[in-house]
Amino acid sequence: MLEESEHPRREVAPIGEFLAIVMVILLFLLLLGAAGVYLLVKAGKKATKKARKVTKRVVSHVAAMDPGEAGEAERLRLDLRREVSITRQAVDAALRDGWGLGELPQLVAEIAAHAEQLDAQLGMYAQQTRVSAYVDHASLARLREHQAKLTTACARIRADLLNDQMAHSATGIEEIQGRTDLEIEARRQAPVLDPLDQIDELYRRTMIDRARPEEPR
Repeated sequence: MLEESEHPRREVAPIGEFLAIVMVILLFLLLLGAAGVYLLVKAGKKATKKARKVTKRVVSHVAAMDPGEAGEAERLRLDLRREVSITRQAVDAALRDGWGLGELPQLVAEIAAHAEQLDAQLGMYAQQTRVSAYVDHASLARLREHQAKLTTACARIRADLLNDQMAHSATGIEEIQGRTDLEIEARRQAPVLDPLDQIDELYRRTMIDRARPEEPR
């Protein structure tokens, strides 16, 4: 009787282990699926963000082709964005090279903040000009003046950085030129003789000395 009662218990244990293994496998697959979905969503967000930037850029270039005041405002926006972008790149490159820039990076950040505000104002003016004929045209002159000040500041910053880089490069070039002149002059004053030529010259002198008659004593 005892043997018959223990037999079902022995069959239950392998079934429980099998179910546990299946549950672990399903949980692992579920985790993999969740990770895959997360990566897909993240990649999709990046692609969407990039597509929005490209679309916005294309729309801005198309709007800038308008010959009216709206097109001029859009062109001012494009010029301002370009000037701020290349100025920021120049400052970042100088920082990577170890240049002492002082408060210049902070100044560029402030210029970029003002440029963002002006960009929004120009965009608003362009939109109002496209939908309504009753626009304060004097506003465009003020916006144009502000844009000119910011772009001029960017150009001056880049020119200053370029002058510093050229001055540093000129110092190194002058040093190289001086060392080159010294090396060439040293080679001219003390030419390097070939050892074989020296041996031939010594042998030739020895043979000449032997061929000379001895002086009478």
